[in-house]
Amino acid sequence: MLYRISLLITVFLFVIHTDVDAQTPAYKIYAVPFAHSGYPFTAADWAQGGSKTEQLDITFSIWLIKSSTGRCILVDAGFERDIEDAKEFQLSSYIRPDSALRQLGVKPEDVTDVIISHPHWDHIDGVNHFPKAQFWMQKEDFDYFVGRAWQQPKDTGGFAKRDVRKLTELNLAGRLKLISGDNQQILPGIKVFTGSKHTYGSQYVLVDKIKQPTIIASDNVWIEANIRQLLPPVKGGTLSPAGYIAAMKRMKTMVKQSKYIIPGHDGVVYKRFPAVGNGIVQIK
Repeated sequence: MLYRISLLITVFLFVIHTDVDAQTPAYKIYAVPFAHSGYPFTAADWAQGGSKTEQLDITFSIWLIKSSTGRCILVDAGFERDIEDAKEFQLSSYIRPDSALRQLGVKPEDVTDVIISHPHWDHIDGVNHFPKAQFWMQKEDFDYFVGRAWQQPKDTGGFAKRDVRKLTELNLAGRLKLISGDNQQILPGIKVFTGSKHTYGSQYVLVDKIKQPTIIASDNVWIEANIRQLLPPVKGGTLSPAGYIAAMKRMKTMVKQSKYIIPGHDGVVYKRFPAVGNGIVQIK
């Protein structure tokens, strides 16, 4: 009798587990470059204690998570070329982020969701180009970005007034979902985590129901040297150097290899994974 009960419980749990897995879509992840800096940055310019001779290909990217169900999820939205802050990077190339996505056969109106890692200009200025998308952002980050950052004394480094207006309009239109805190599943097989403090409530994304669980860190890992040597960013790169390092240590427990932690601005990613054309690579 006990054996039969145990067997029934095992079968029941197996059916539940199988049903959950069946509801989780298959994902493909792409790194999509849309701009490159022409300035000769070194690792030391981005990571405390980084090499002063290691040259970097500073790349501006968005990341596409493409679902087997047809859902197209972006991490970040990039920027428009006319934004003033871009000048200091001496861009050597640029294509508007939505145009870059067309190379994968994804039109702007195909994008169903945009996960905002944090509200710096180079990650959110392009939100207007995705007219049907639902946007996801940490509530603490949004509240700080549209409110306290602009009080005296101001703390607006990396923030643009026009982007405050853009996010406010998205919120008024009911297209902005505010996430409350760490370790939140926002879509099947996709979770967000906080703790890095790159901005007040910056988040990174784990896609875990795939063969190689992958973290799209965005600027919660600026360059590969940060994660490789567990180095905090240079001054201004985080509100908590200790938190930044702790977050990277945590990331390493979530993936099989550190190469599946994708940094925000290091062009090494585009040499590490298979190309699918026009500079785009598939993370696999």
